[in-house]
Amino acid sequence: MSGNHQTQFDKDLPNKKLTVTRLFDASPEDVWMAWTRSELLDQWWAPKPWKTETKSMDFRVGGCWHYAMVGPDQAKHWGRIDFEKIDFPNSFQVSNYFCDEDAKKNNEFPTMHWVNAFQPTETGTQVIVEISFTKDADIRMIVEMGFEAGFTSALGNLDQYLSAQFKLRNQLKTKGMSRVTTYLNFNGVTEKAFNFYKSVFGTEFNGKGIQRFGDIPAEAGHPPVADNIKKMVLHVELPILGGHVLMATDAPKEMGFDLNLGNNMHICLEPATKTETKKLFDALSKEGTIIMPLQDMFFGSYFGQCVDQYGINWMFNCLEKN
Repeated sequence: MSGNHQTQFDKDLPNKKLTVTRLFDASPEDVWMAWTRSELLDQWWAPKPWKTETKSMDFRVGGCWHYAMVGPDQAKHWGRIDFEKIDFPNSFQVSNYFCDEDAKKNNEFPTMHWVNAFQPTETGTQVIVEISFTKDADIRMIVEMGFEAGFTSALGNLDQYLSAQFKLRNQLKTKGMSRVTTYLNFNGVTEKAFNFYKSVFGTEFNGKGIQRFGDIPAEAGHPPVADNIKKMVLHVELPILGGHVLMATDAPKEMGFDLNLGNNMHICLEPATKTETKKLFDALSKEGTIIMPLQDMFFGSYFGQCVDQYGINWMFNCLEKN
């Protein structure tokens, strides 16, 4: 990892403010998802050897994320993040504080006010987190509790996840061509399932074949890959029929996933024109739920997300410029 990918931590104690800056080699879309979806937050938010477990997540203004930091002894320390302002895809503002299992605030610890900004760069995304406090004693308490080391470690987890998962997907993608892909999550049986699909369709895996978490190269600044997930499948792609590609990863409970019918599969449509994209989006979102309205995005595509009336997740990504 290059030096400019290290976490920059600036402490302005007189003004009761912390500013954290980090570059990621992933699109703003991917980084935004990693900060706003509980199944992804659970994979990186806690510094190792701790892990995060989401109890509830409602990403909207007025909603909250209620989660636990779980230690090696399985003791749980609860936290809550209240979403106060969301300016997709530029930034969102929250209040962050300790609480109990019922999400009731613990007044023994200070409240932190965060503004998380996502700025596109030539190679990825710069995240700037500004954290402000009400009192001098509050910022000093958080600093003395080791917040800098803990959050730096967590951002290292995120960098590892993004570099591994999303970079592989971007490297293998054929840009500028219409296609449909399906992304599947399995609870530890991805290799077995995809060898079965390979035998059925008589095709070969794209790229280097099955990529495992243990294949992630050791780089300065990356936390080590845990031994119990090294043999798990990080990413695999298999062409099937008509140019359709199946993609998948292992997503076991140890990584924060809670797989159920409906959230273990995402269908990504990449139509050739905006007209066709809108037609499909409108039809599939009717009587369903629009997760992200269809719109021109700063990262160069016409993008949107919805869940149809039967609970299936759809993603739309059109590269037409006009």
